[in-house]
Amino acid sequence: MLARIACSGPSIPLSMAPATPAAGCGFIRKHLLDLAPYKPIEPFEVLSAKLGRSPKEIVKLDANENLYGPPPEVMESLGGMDFPNIYPDPESRRLRAALSEDSGLSMDYILAGCGADELIDLIMRCTLEVGDKIVDCPPTFTMYAFDAAVNGASVIKVPRFHDFRIDVPGIVQAVKKHSPKLIFLTSPNNPDGSLITDEDLMAVLALPLLVVLDEAYIEFADQPSRMKWVQDYDNLIILRTFSKRAGLAGLRVGYGAFPLNLIHYLWRAKQPYNVSAAAEVAACAALKNSSYLEEVKRSLIQERDRLFELLQTVQYLSPYPSCSNFILCSVSGNRSAKELKDGLAKMGVMVRHYDNAELRNYIRISVGKPEHTDVLMNALKAFA
Repeated sequence: MLARIACSGPSIPLSMAPATPAAGCGFIRKHLLDLAPYKPIEPFEVLSAKLGRSPKEIVKLDANENLYGPPPEVMESLGGMDFPNIYPDPESRRLRAALSEDSGLSMDYILAGCGADELIDLIMRCTLEVGDKIVDCPPTFTMYAFDAAVNGASVIKVPRFHDFRIDVPGIVQAVKKHSPKLIFLTSPNNPDGSLITDEDLMAVLALPLLVVLDEAYIEFADQPSRMKWVQDYDNLIILRTFSKRAGLAGLRVGYGAFPLNLIHYLWRAKQPYNVSAAAEVAACAALKNSSYLEEVKRSLIQERDRLFELLQTVQYLSPYPSCSNFILCSVSGNRSAKELKDGLAKMGVMVRHYDNAELRNYIRISVGKPEHTDVLMNALKAFA
């Protein structure tokens, strides 16, 4: 009788991994041994179990998701998918053609990814040697520093001014002193929603490094996308996403505009089937209903302005003007942002809190529908 071979076993979540190094650590790259894992926002299922509430009873304002969801055509197209058993187009040609029409930029400049996060990592893998440096401008999206650590790069921090403008003179000095290869900028910036001016961006583009401008939230700003700039600047990359604009965060669809002298090498290094067939179908369907996308954008901007005015009436909060789909608030009056976040969570309202060197005692609130704002404001009053 042949021995039975076990082909599966229980998985070990990261939270249950051994706290002390095991023999297997000898196989891991040295710079990863002390890497702190990225801390993502908890999904509905986990929140539901933790809070003892159904997902419908949770007002999720902690991850800047689009609570209106995608156009109805998205679900229809997913339900009628052809050939889900066949690998997707490795070049995402249908999606890139649709993005070209949407942006006015030739698809030759466009590369799609499994969310913009994949493209951030791909850029680093293609450009950074272990020991190279990048410039980061905190407070900002923490994925840049995380991916730099994963790729063995050092992070040179040039903190933003108190009004969240980038410190261009500080960046110039950092480039002269450290000779970094990359800089990551975000406009609108996460977590405060501020914009980078053309003047500041052009000053950074004049420096000898590759500039990656993340425009994940550009649809909510008065400022147009700078995707077409890659035709004129061979050291500029623009990143975009379907997560915020089209409500497709769960399907992971991002894209970037790259100079032709760079994109050739990224095509060589990217995973061949990085955008799933479902993601491409959904993204193309969303782009077809531009009127829906525009209507949702207007609704979110209108609600952002209403939320800002309401937050100004909360004595212990100081909201910052935002050009995005979220609002950053400092917490005062001997109150703790962590306690405020936890207190709201007990009432079924989720927000993001910050307590680090760049943002001490802040919360960030995503903009939802009017009814979500109403629940939030009632919870803030109850917490007071």
